[in-house]
Amino acid sequence: MTEPPDVLRRMLLDGRADVSLVDRIVEDLARRIIDGSLPPGADVNSVDLARRFSTSRTPVREALLTLQREGLVDIPARRRPRVAPVTLSQARELYEIRASLHALVSELIVAGSPDLSVLATWQAHLRDDAARGDVDAYFWHNVSFRQAEAEVAGNRQLTRLLSSLGLRTLQLRHVSLSLPGRLDRSVADHERLLSAYADGDAPLAVALTRSIIMTGLRSIEASGWSGLEVADEA
Repeated sequence: MTEPPDVLRRMLLDGRADVSLVDRIVEDLARRIIDGSLPPGADVNSVDLARRFSTSRTPVREALLTLQREGLVDIPARRRPRVAPVTLSQARELYEIRASLHALVSELIVAGSPDLSVLATWQAHLRDDAARGDVDAYFWHNVSFRQAEAEVAGNRQLTRLLSSLGLRTLQLRHVSLSLPGRLDRSVADHERLLSAYADGDAPLAVALTRSIIMTGLRSIEASGWSGLEVADEA
């Protein structure tokens, strides 16, 4: 299992320098929910967590409340916490927001004509990961690619908006990239996106960005992923 790079911790800390015990528990649980080790509906045993981190249950409760605010954990009254399910409408809404915000990122990148070398570096990682079929490495490098893309666009408020979408989007993105054939399609689409940036072709870059993101949603919808609830669509 590939360990997540600093990008996850940076997202969780949101600019804070100190890493507390609660932060470590949140990071551990978030990683396992994102990569599917703890699937939707799975119980989260706070006693086991307290034992694992050699702590009382108070930091564990704080960590669970943090993940509840992120939408990853449900804490029912008088019942064990569990990994929250994802509804189809939630997934669609998150992907629509991501597609719109990242389309703006693409517009700003072309308009600003920035140095694209950092994106080329991440793309090289994506190519290597896809060639090895390493889903976890590809996923975390893809997260870093999108983070770097937002930073290259140069709009700090937009970067903060994208970060505020939270961990639920990472969970869904990991599911999408884990599906058969997704890595090769994704890496090829990102190659075309970098070419559009280099050519200064804003309409193509925006169209590719929207297509890349919405293809992820369509892949999840078609996969029959067990973590996706559709009852709210009835």
